[in-house]
Amino acid sequence: MTQQRKLILVSLWGAALLALLAFSWFRVFDPQLQETAADQLGQGDYQLVTTDKAAFSKETLTGTPSAVFFGFTHCPEVCPTTLGDVAGWQEALAEDGETLRVFFITVDPERDTPEMLEDYVSWVPGVTGVSGSKAEIDKAIQAFRVYAQRVPLKDGGYTMDHSAFVLLFDEHGRFDQPIAYQEGFDSAMGKIRRLVAG
Repeated sequence: MTQQRKLILVSLWGAALLALLAFSWFRVFDPQLQETAADQLGQGDYQLVTTDKAAFSKETLTGTPSAVFFGFTHCPEVCPTTLGDVAGWQEALAEDGETLRVFFITVDPERDTPEMLEDYVSWVPGVTGVSGSKAEIDKAIQAFRVYAQRVPLKDGGYTMDHSAFVLLFDEHGRFDQPIAYQEGFDSAMGKIRRLVAG
């Protein structure tokens, strides 16, 4: 076998090996690496309860697209503003015969009973309040990778500092994308309509 032929064979085997490695990377290893923290958003073993007395867990997010927002009933600005935004989104969706399932999960279970939450969110179509024990709420906060911190007040009371975005999930319960606090109406509706359209 000539030296040139040996080089050609080595080159061909090298190219075949590279092709096999590339195939393995894209079909086996890369999908595993692509599974980021976002793919785990909303997953976990939390067991909460909705304002209509239904169980709320990671399985609740499947079946139809949904939005999740963490807040609390004593919230001075962020929560009422966001609920107002949600009301506007629902109104626009209703014109197309659509609706978005929205869950408002409390970060203040000490004060926010399911009854209080129901009263707080009932004015916005499609919004369901979610509460539970502090231990289960803490699990949910961790599962959704949101921030929530109790902040003492000078009068001896407290407020809650918390994440202010809305999380969108597809019908498989997989995180789609966030809507930022006070994001422009057209931008938010673009995200929601793409989600609802599937």
